[in-house]
Amino acid sequence: MKRIVLPLLSVLMLGCGDDTLPKPMGYLRLEYPNAVYEKAILPLPFSFEKNKLADPITTVKSLGKTNGVNIKYTPLKATIYLTYKEVKNGNIDSLLRDAQNLTQKHAIKADEISHQLFENKEANVYGMLYEIGGNAASQSQFYVTDSINHFLSGSLYFYAKPNYDSIYPASEYLKKDITRIMETVRWKE
Repeated sequence: MKRIVLPLLSVLMLGCGDDTLPKPMGYLRLEYPNAVYEKAILPLPFSFEKNKLADPITTVKSLGKTNGVNIKYTPLKATIYLTYKEVKNGNIDSLLRDAQNLTQKHAIKADEISHQLFENKEANVYGMLYEIGGNAASQSQFYVTDSINHFLSGSLYFYAKPNYDSIYPASEYLKKDITRIMETVRWKE
């Protein structure tokens, strides 16, 4: 009996050396095409370059006057909303405060909010880009102005429940488009 039990125990102990581990979860790798930009001609007092991946631009009217632009990215289920306001009667402080308050409304769900100053002295365009980390409704907010006549604000929203890990690749891709919009804004005189 000992002759059978000892070899059997030895085989069992040697055969159980490595525990079987589950495979790690796989994640979908999202890759987007290289951006190709074209000038957006609008019935507004500014122009900019937009990514050709975006759908045709739709303009937004308020009180019978065009004052906004929607840049929809159907493949990414996202839209960049741009709102134009005229600077008049010293309302620049109010416009800046409103843009900053809109960003701060996302602080409840945000893990962090970072900001980056933007300045293009040659084109007379100055602004701020806010990046919102975490499960906030908007991942990017920005504004540009000449501080005298023009004020343009923008927000990026996705058509999905905010899940930062899932929308991060699309958010990073669109952040480049937002930066390009800011860099190429030109005020019409």
